[in-house]
Amino acid sequence: MAVYRHIHIDYWQDGFVLDLTPEEKYFYIYLMTNSKTSQCGIYELPKRIIETETGYNRETVEKLLKRFEDYKKIVYCEGSKEIFLVNWIKHNKIASPKVKKCIEKELSNVKSKELINLFLIECDKYRYSMDDYIKNLNTTMDRVSIPIREVDFNLEDHYREKEKQKEEEKYKEKEKQKLCDDLDYKDNYKNGEENSIGKFKLLYEQNVGLINGIVAQWLIELCETIDYKLFKRAIEIATDKGKCNKGYINGILRQWSDNNITCIDDLCAFEVGLKNRGDSDGKYKCEPTKSKYARELEDEDEGLYRKPTDEEIEAVKRKFEL
Repeated sequence: MAVYRHIHIDYWQDGFVLDLTPEEKYFYIYLMTNSKTSQCGIYELPKRIIETETGYNRETVEKLLKRFEDYKKIVYCEGSKEIFLVNWIKHNKIASPKVKKCIEKELSNVKSKELINLFLIECDKYRYSMDDYIKNLNTTMDRVSIPIREVDFNLEDHYREKEKQKEEEKYKEKEKQKLCDDLDYKDNYKNGEENSIGKFKLLYEQNVGLINGIVAQWLIELCETIDYKLFKRAIEIATDKGKCNKGYINGILRQWSDNNITCIDDLCAFEVGLKNRGDSDGKYKCEPTKSKYARELEDEDEGLYRKPTDEEIEAVKRKFEL
């Protein structure tokens, strides 16, 4: 491994570098000069090492790695924790037989076959022959292995996959926004109705919190199955219990649904029925059912978690001394 890594003086005038932030310039230099770098431009660099050497936290490290992948300057393999500097070969010639032999040795230790394939593609681009390496590789591989040149993976495929992931993320965001827009649409066109989605939305925002895509879909379904006054009553009960959140409110509504209660009149009639039977004080018990695990925890002897007395500690010490 080389003790020195040379940075060309034109680095600071490079068109790409000029557009980078100070943070990105520092990080790019780090990727080209850290102690793990190799002659072939592929080397193992765990994120933990990056954090330690740069002083950045994990979130910043992942952000910068992703950014340089988007710039098409690196490829990072999460599985093997190896990185490939795409332009390394462009600025580090490998025509020398000694350098070529060094690179062949380094490639034999690279875990990611995809990164090796990317390296060979870049060599072809700059007309650096690696035929001897490929020949030796193919003769040492078993019969079920695939020659590295035939692996269906290249730089364009890698970035195409990245673009596909971005498109999927955008689609999900668009779907969430569509739900929120749906709320606004129904708010505008059903404002005069008793069961207006806008009224559900406003009540939720005032008492529970902000509305995301999941809550939006939930509210749309609620306004089509129960009336506004019943929803308001569920929020009042949850507030009195000090548990005004979506999960608790939904638990109350689910219990009412199990008893065919879909409007405030149904609830009043049900409470009257309970009172006439003498089953309760006339108020419906709206405590959502707890899981078996939660009930078992509540039934446990609280003494199990108290601090031991000095006598108990001494008794344990004497036991171990024997």
